[in-house]
Amino acid sequence: MMNEILSQKARTTFLSVLMLASVMVVFFGKTVLGQGPTTHRPLGAGVTAHRGNSSEFPENTIPAFQSAISLGVDWAELDVHTTKDGRLVVLHDVRTGRVGDKDLLVASHTYDELKAVDVATAFRKKHGLTLQQCPPQTIPLLEDVLRLFIGNNQTRISIQPKADCVQSAITIIKKLNMVDRVGFNDGNLAYMSEVKRLAPAIRVFWDRPADSDIAADIRIAKTHGFEALVLQYKGITAEKVQQVKAAGLEIGAWTVNDTEVMKALIGLGVQRLYTDEPQKLMLLHEHPETVFGEGLYMEHLQGTCADETGYAFL
Repeated sequence: MMNEILSQKARTTFLSVLMLASVMVVFFGKTVLGQGPTTHRPLGAGVTAHRGNSSEFPENTIPAFQSAISLGVDWAELDVHTTKDGRLVVLHDVRTGRVGDKDLLVASHTYDELKAVDVATAFRKKHGLTLQQCPPQTIPLLEDVLRLFIGNNQTRISIQPKADCVQSAITIIKKLNMVDRVGFNDGNLAYMSEVKRLAPAIRVFWDRPADSDIAADIRIAKTHGFEALVLQYKGITAEKVQQVKAAGLEIGAWTVNDTEVMKALIGLGVQRLYTDEPQKLMLLHEHPETVFGEGLYMEHLQGTCADETGYAFL
């Protein structure tokens, strides 16, 4: 009798999980990409979606940022270049060839010319997707991405200038009344100093290499009024974390996708983690015992089971 009850309970739980999973998915065009529900956590936890939710959507595209907002991350990070006609566009590289179907130098082309590039091309090929599953994406304007975050009280946006465009970016930020909703991150000291000169209220997360002189970095960051040092994760040690925090600065790490590395850095007290897999990091913050599977979850569950106690697992 007890076995029958447990078996029935397992079946019921299994069906409940399937129903829950169907609610949890979100749509990318007409295609379903697996994604968890929005979670509401206090700002400042430091979960930073690198180039948006770039593990599930083409990096630095509108869908990637929409997904980051839906997930409820603390920050979404993006990269900015200037076009030939002075528009600020969101793209990591100086050329479009790595992600797109055309190889154009951003600074040598107008925005209208750059819009002809499908910057979802590499993502589509990498994951074996069709055009219907992964529709073409154009390079977005910085202003268009920023507008996605207006009125959102959970997720902020961190801007990495890849060219001398800090003043133009801050002009757009002020026009949209978003000074309190943005930050800047980069290793270029001149760019980061200009942010503080033009808009002291905007937070600056100064990116540093793994082998950087942490004492000198702290001294420079304090001089310029930066809020955080973000180190390449392989260079982070317990001693460095303590030094940065003792100086009144936040400590962050870039760019971390491995679960065990995430756990180790959180254990050391790192406050900001840049990752291509923000959902994994958010679950880890909330449920440190979580076991993760790998891969994109397209239009299906990769597996479910229920044990003899009635607990079900995805």
